[in-house]
Amino acid sequence: MTLGLYLARRLVGTFGLIALVFLGVLYLFELIELVRRLGGQAPMRQLTFMAFLRVPATLHQILPLIMVLASMALFQAMARSSELVVIRGAGRSGLRLLVEPLLAAVVLGMLAVAVLNPVAALSARFYQTQLQALQNPDAVLQMGLSGNAIWLRQSDPQGQTVIRADRAGPGGVSLQGVTFLGFQRETGRPLTRIAADTATLEPGQWRLTGVTRWHLDRPNPEAEAERTDTLTLPTDLTPERLRDTFARPGQVSVWGLPDLIDTLEGAGLSARSQRAELQAELALPAMLAAMLLIGAALSLRHSRMGQAGMRVLVTVLAGFALFFLRNLVLVLGENGQVALWLAVWTPPLASIMLAIGVLLHLEDG
Repeated sequence: MTLGLYLARRLVGTFGLIALVFLGVLYLFELIELVRRLGGQAPMRQLTFMAFLRVPATLHQILPLIMVLASMALFQAMARSSELVVIRGAGRSGLRLLVEPLLAAVVLGMLAVAVLNPVAALSARFYQTQLQALQNPDAVLQMGLSGNAIWLRQSDPQGQTVIRADRAGPGGVSLQGVTFLGFQRETGRPLTRIAADTATLEPGQWRLTGVTRWHLDRPNPEAEAERTDTLTLPTDLTPERLRDTFARPGQVSVWGLPDLIDTLEGAGLSARSQRAELQAELALPAMLAAMLLIGAALSLRHSRMGQAGMRVLVTVLAGFALFFLRNLVLVLGENGQVALWLAVWTPPLASIMLAIGVLLHLEDG
């Protein structure tokens, strides 16, 4: 137990040290890029704060690379100091001494999913808001399916309502140039069309101003159009769910993704990318475990056996190859070309089995 805790503590310390180095480098790069792009539009104090907001999301994405480097650095250092020789002399095999570091890697992955992911999502959203405010003083949300238009869909007792807006104000709870199209649930036929100058989301309702309403199921909708100054429409949307709908990938925490997926699918929209993001986060502990085994596979040999530089190069290349392969297969899963569970879980699980096979070969021949 004492030896296992020592190995786990060494791994966590090495991982934290390398993460701090990457944190500083990423912060410097982000600050330089912001100064280059927005140096004349914002004070230096604001740019330094925005760079700090951007770093957690980037760091969260490269955690697997940090783990493979930490694993390789740890076991290379133990090989040079002959600690591995002593541990093997005490009767521990190479696979047995990896049990505690493997558990530590899984715990680090769980902490990254539970703690770092929400922090990274919140900071990424705040960073994007500040960046849009600097690039566009009107703070218009630039997203949608057709040009810069914003499209939403909500369910109601009559059926489905499709919402189109020209633009949205800060926070996404105020829409301008809005059209509401109501469809019957059973037949899918359009029932009403409502055009409004503005629509503001309030608790349980939309408040519309400058409203014109057409009943499309009547003989002459244009002649019977109703015009009012204000109108309220019921809705099950909330400001938080609406902002989550607007959020880009990586700007919704793992704790909010299940509700966002239910909201999108309840409105008849595709939530495949959100499902892929959620599955990728849940697979992060397995990914870190795979990176640990890859880093240890060629680093458990004694340094006097030669070709240490070649082993380090092969280990680094293998770690980077797995990292980019995981991202490539995840894109295929998001596009529907590969089953989502297969795209997310195959790379880490296959890498774990491959690394264990290499370790068995090197340890037992």
